Order: sequence, then structure tokens, then C-alpha cells
Amino acid sequence: MKLGLQLGYWGAAPPANAADLVAAAEECGFDAVFAAEAWGSDAFTPLAWWGSATRRVRLGTSVVQMSARTPAACAMHALTLDHLSGGRFVLGLGVSGPQVVEGWYGQPFAKPLARTREYLSILRQVLARDAPVVNDGPHHPLPYRGPGALGLGKPLKPITHPLRADLPIWLGAEGPKNVSLAAEIADGWLAIYYAPRLAGMYDEWLDEGLAKSGRSRADLEVAATCQVVVTDDPVTVRGFLKPFVALYIGGMGAPGMNFHAEVFTRMGYGEVVADVTRLYQAGRKDEAAQVVPDELVREISIVGSAEEVRAEVARWEAAGVTQLLVGCRDTASIKAVAEACQ
Repeated sequence: MKLGLQLGYWGAAPPANAADLVAAAEECGFDAVFAAEAWGSDAFTPLAWWGSATRRVRLGTSVVQMSARTPAACAMHALTLDHLSGGRFVLGLGVSGPQVVEGWYGQPFAKPLARTREYLSILRQVLARDAPVVNDGPHHPLPYRGPGALGLGKPLKPITHPLRADLPIWLGAEGPKNVSLAAEIADGWLAIYYAPRLAGMYDEWLDEGLAKSGRSRADLEVAATCQVVVTDDPVTVRGFLKPFVALYIGGMGAPGMNFHAEVFTRMGYGEVVADVTRLYQAGRKDEAAQVVPDELVREISIVGSAEEVRAEVARWEAAGVTQLLVGCRDTASIKAVAEACQ
């Protein structure tokens, strides 16, 4: 099982020890370091800054939001970081949700699957640099000839030659159609709140997408965000994780359209989702966290002794996960996880 350090996105300020965490991850044999974004810090800059001190680990975004940048701008970020890192960059993308897309970026959220197809098509064209980039689709037309256009735009190729035409592109996806799309057009699936118990369901979605592209599971990386904690007090650790679960169920999506909440509903926790959402949106966040059952946290995390962690990691690997994206708060935790997963 490969390990990735998930730095996430920043809160009110940058994390004080991120550089130490990145150095420890590389020293301990982690495969990659990932950064994310919401509506504060971006995901590319931390990788360029802290990743410049690394030599081996891959540097990935998990995820950058597609509506934050045009496809061409995103491709410029990707090819630049790939050059600077010597071919170690992984581009992880996600559609986000309507609250962020329409409320923060001022873009329409409709037809996310079609937008994703167009976005990746343009990315692939830029990275291949075989011809000037064009796109006839309605979401990202190139050249642009719509309202306000002067009619002077022309297809262009990137000035800088990309280091790798096959730079890996992964998709963050939660619903069945989006997961299937990831398997069809991307090089990896970034799974959030993965549960090995539902591996058969995920496999069905993935196989559908792979069949459309004529590929096999060997062609696809499956990277699952998972809190992995080596501890002799799992009850306390799971209690610490509950507020974060409650946040994603009740506070990280629009009422009636919360993709994270839908993940837990498919897992069989529909009543929990309803209760957490009601309490969270009423401002009763502490109560919302208390509603999250221990069993739910057990399904989406790996917490316990080194032996228990090792056994659980093997179970996740058998379910089809190729990499675990873990969030560690200190270097000791990184070393403990690395040792347990060896």
C-alpha cells in the first residue's frame, strides 16, 4: 500500500509545521504529498513552496477545483510544477459543489459531468502539444466566440513544452456517474470517505467506466482519503474525528445537494445524515458531532494499535485501494503510520 500525506487546505493561517511534515513523509518512504483547496489557500502554491525541498515524493493536488481556473490555466500550473519537480506532479481535480462554484467562483454548476469531459480534453491537448488547442463544446469553447468576443482569438499551443504528455490526472468523485467517469477518462480516482464494505459497489462503477475506455484496473490508481492513526486509545481518536465528519455531512454542501452527505446515505446512514444536517444547520455543531456513530467512523478510518492498523490497511488494499491519503499532525505520527504500513 502506498501512502500519501494529505496537507489539506489552510484554516485561518498556514500550518506552522508543514515543512517538517513534508520532510518526514519523504524520509519515511511516503509515495506522495498532496495539498487541497476550498475557498482560502490554493493547492498549487504550497506544493511549489514545500515541495521544492523534496527530491523523491510525488506532489499532487487533492483536489483543485475546476471552476477556479480555465482548463488552459490549470494546464499551465500543471506543466510548470511538473517541470520544477522533475516529473513528480499529479493533477487531482474535482467539480466541488454549487455553493462554492456559484457562490465563490461565480460560475454555473450545471452539467458537471459534461464540463469535466471538456476540461480534461483540453488538459490532454495542452499536455500533448500536438496541435493548437481547440474545443467546440459549450462549457469551455476555444477559441471563444460568444457574447463580448472580438473575433480575434485563435487556437494556440503552449509556449513551454510540457515535460510529460502523460502527466497523471486524477479525479475526485463521489457519485456513481462521476466515479465511472473517473475510471473512463482519468488516470486515478480520488475517493473520499471510502468504505471497504462497499467495495463491490465501487467496483461496479469503476468497471463500467473502464469498459468504455478499454482499460483494466491495472491502469487506474485508487487513492482514498483515510485517517490512519496508531494509538492505544482509539475511542478518544474516533471522538476527535467526529466533528470533521459532521462538518462534511452538515456544512460542506447546499441543502438538498450535498455530495458528501449522499456518500454516507449510500452507506446506510440516512437517518444519521438527516439528524446531523438538521443540527449543523441550526448552529448546533457540537450536538451534530455527537450524533455521528462510532461505527461510521470505524468504516472510513483506520485507528488502533500498529498490528490493528496493519491488518486494516491490508483489508483496504484487498478492497482495491492502491494509496491511502492520510492527514498527520506531527512527524511522530508520520513515522508511526509508515512503520505500521510496512
